[in-house]
Formats: sequence, C-alpha cells, structure tokens
Amino acid sequence: MTARLTRRGFLGRSTAALGAAAAPRLLLAADAPAAGPFRYGLNTGTLRGSKLPLPDLVGIVAKAGYQSIEPWIDEVRKVAEAGEGAVKDLAARLRDAGLSVENAIGFAPWIVDDDAKRAQGLEAAKRDMDLVARIGGTGLAASSAGASGPIPVPRIAERYRALLDAGQKLGVRAHLEFWGASKTLGRLETVLEVLAAADHPFATVLPDVYHMYKGGSDFAAVKKLTPKILVVFHLNDYPADPPRETINDGHRVYPGDGIAPLDPFFKDLRDAGFRGVVSLELFNQSYLKEGAEAVAKTGIEKMRAAVKKALG
Repeated sequence: MTARLTRRGFLGRSTAALGAAAAPRLLLAADAPAAGPFRYGLNTGTLRGSKLPLPDLVGIVAKAGYQSIEPWIDEVRKVAEAGEGAVKDLAARLRDAGLSVENAIGFAPWIVDDDAKRAQGLEAAKRDMDLVARIGGTGLAASSAGASGPIPVPRIAERYRALLDAGQKLGVRAHLEFWGASKTLGRLETVLEVLAAADHPFATVLPDVYHMYKGGSDFAAVKKLTPKILVVFHLNDYPADPPRETINDGHRVYPGDGIAPLDPFFKDLRDAGFRGVVSLELFNQSYLKEGAEAVAKTGIEKMRAAVKKALG
C-alpha cells in the first residue's frame, strides 16, 4: 500500500487494483441485496431536524431498508462521550442492523492556508477517523471547511495527501468532498485534478447531485468516476426554482421530484462500474413534519423508483 499510482493510470485503475491497495477491512461493507446495481444509504443530515440520537437513527434507517448509513461525526462524538462501552454498543448495533458506514460527515479544517489552524485541523481529522474506525466505519468526508478562497490544486493535493497518509494508517479513507458554493472546491472537475495530483492509493471523491448543479459541474464527468475512486455518491434532486444562483441546501428534494438529469446520471454510474452506495442527503425541513420514519421510508422508495425508471 505504499506504492503510488501514476497519474496516467490513476483514473483507469480497476476494482481489482482497489483490492490490492486497500486494507481488507475496507472491503467488508454490508452486501444486502438492493433494487438495481447500487446499494442505498441515508445521510443522517436528512433526519437531523428530528434531533434523535444516533442509536435511534440506526434503527429507523435499518427498518426502512437501507444498507448503509452516513452519520455526522458530532453524533458519533455524543455517543463516545458516554464511554467506550457506548461506542462498542453502537458498533454492534450497526453490525446487527446490517448497516455499513462507508462515510461519516466531518468538518475538520485540514485544507486551510493558516499553518497552525491546518495542523490543528489535521489532528482533529485524525481523531475523527479513529472514532469512525471504532464504530466499524471506513470513511470520513474531507471538505473545504474553513477555507474562504481559491487554493492552487498542487497545494490542495499536498495537504490532501497528508490526510490520506493519516487515514491509511487507520484504515479510513478521506473522501474529498466538493460544495457547489465553495470558492476552494466547488466542481467535480477540480476534485479530479486534485486526486490525480495527490497520486495516492487511498484517494477518493465524494460527489453530490445538488452540488454538481450548484457549482456548475458537467454531469458527463460522472463517466470519469471509476470504482477505484468512488465509494459513496450523495443522491438528491433540485427544483427549477429558485435558479442556480440563489438555490441552497434547503431546497433539495427527493430524487425524481426535481429537474436533475437522473436518467443519464444513473446510466453513466452503472456503465462506469459503480456498485457502491447512493446515499440520500437532504436538508429540506418541510419533510420532517411527517416524522423521521416517514422521511426515511419515502426516501428509499423515491431512490429505488428513480433508479428503476432510469435502468429498468
């Protein structure tokens, strides 16, 4: 796992190469059957307004039929505050429910220009990854949190590589996440440049349908995503109004209820060999009036229907 990929071969490496490069535990995700070629996950941000503790959310997500869950790292920390026994209980609960944790949502400022803050951010990310590993998880989101402006791709790649080295020791991937409104990482194309420049076997991308639209990413770029660099894809939809310039996270809607080009999107994902997790991430507070269980159930039904419509 110390050998690095060449830039020429980076985006084309096969799933077999992933098996050779990754720690075995990274390949032990839940493999419950799912409708279509993908597995279904739920990002707990979708239910965040319910204010339910993570162990309760695990039960709701499993009951609805998902195979994966993306907790927010502060939710995991709250469990850890109760002691190591609570962490072990959560890990057991996840295993018993058949839920994998390919990603957790964290916001450590590992990317910022300020040397002291970046060093602190890297240490915070290490603690977060260790916590993810303790519950049986294998990934942590690596966003541009804390950065306020453009940073050259080579500099981002250097900082991302340091984060990847730390994660590799813990068996936890740092999924490079882009936000459409970010001036640092706002487009899928930029993230792919960073991954190629980082030239690291643990490098992966965390895309999002809404953020692709908000940041103006080319949806055709999905064809460049191989199973080697893609583990989780955040799934959602967006309405025609408000327009791109003023739309925000709260306007996200269930897959199939908006104008996102989901039919070609799912076909491109399938044809690229992706068989990982499409994870529902919404921040539409109006949905939670129906209750967390109803949102989780409706979410997976909408996801399955959208995939079936596209792929049959």
